[in-house]
Amino acid sequence: MKSYKIMAAALVAGLFSMSAMSAEMITKEVAKEKGYTLIGTVSTTGQYTAPMDAKEELSKLADEKGGKYYVIIAGQEKKKISATAEVFK
Repeated sequence: MKSYKIMAAALVAGLFSMSAMSAEMITKEVAKEKGYTLIGTVSTTGQYTAPMDAKEELSKLADEKGGKYYVIIAGQEKKKISATAEVFK
C-alpha cells in the first residue's frame, strides 16, 4: 500500500515537471510587450479532432524548435483541426 502512494506521488510530480518544460501559448501583444524574439513558425499535421490536441502538438513542436512561447496565428477545422503558430524565445 505504501509503495502505491509513493508511485502515485512520483507520477503526479512527473506530470507537473513535464508541463513546466512545455512551450507556453501567449498572445501577440505579450510577445511584443516582452520583446521576445521570433525564431520561426510551426504547423500541426491536421490529424486531430480536438483543439487541445492541436495545441499540445504546437507546444511540442515549439519546444523542438528551441522556443519557450508560441502564438497561434492561423487555424482551420474541416473534420480535422490544423493550426500554425509563431515561435518565440
